[in-house]
Amino acid sequence: MLTKAKKYQFLFEELVKRDFKKKYKRTVLGMLWSLLAPLLNVLILLVIFKHLFGRTQDHFIIYIFSGTVMFSFYTECTQGCMRALMANASIFTKINVPKYLFLFSKAIQAFINFALTLILYFAFCLFDGIKFGPHMLSLVYPMVTSLGLCVGIGMILSALYVFFKDIEYLYSVFLTLLNYVSAIFYPVTIVPEKFQKLFYLNPLYVYIKFFRIVAIDGFVPSWQIHALCAFYAVLFLAIGCFIYWKYNKEFLYYV
Repeated sequence: MLTKAKKYQFLFEELVKRDFKKKYKRTVLGMLWSLLAPLLNVLILLVIFKHLFGRTQDHFIIYIFSGTVMFSFYTECTQGCMRALMANASIFTKINVPKYLFLFSKAIQAFINFALTLILYFAFCLFDGIKFGPHMLSLVYPMVTSLGLCVGIGMILSALYVFFKDIEYLYSVFLTLLNYVSAIFYPVTIVPEKFQKLFYLNPLYVYIKFFRIVAIDGFVPSWQIHALCAFYAVLFLAIGCFIYWKYNKEFLYYV
């Protein structure tokens, strides 16, 4: 495995560089959009919902920011991975290279943007009076596990997209629904208590919850939250890898 990774290291690095250049080509601000886009989303949500939920939720701006930064990463990563195979069909139909490299390059690009956005996130934490301590280092865990989740879901979506182009439109509708059921701009306490545990069936909410516990509550989440983060990442990665293993050769006939 390590030998194979080393063999295609140069190609992988070039794919990541290409994706970055392509994304910010002909833009005035370039990579600054990675910081401005989530910031603008946070400000819009803050203006709209502050008077509705801001009075009952402490550090409401960080509450929203935690949800927005994770949702933005999830959206960028999964959508990029979904289109990765079709966008690079002209390469892997002519050259025998692992197809997952194209997905991984998109995922790494999204992850770097995610990490850059966290710089702004921590700046707002300081502005909002959030106390920093060793517990903040635990945020590395949801970052890494959420990357696994996004890659797994991206593998599933990219395979479906090869066979069914309608998946792109269906997934856009799904993302709108996901935005509303992930408690990004409202506290879960507005939902009847007997239904609040259902939020944990949403993997994205679990990662958002992890960020909020660390930043707002000021402590490391329970082992159950850690276990859920790992479970969702492993589950979707396993499903994605199985689909690629089973349909790897068939991709060539549909792209």
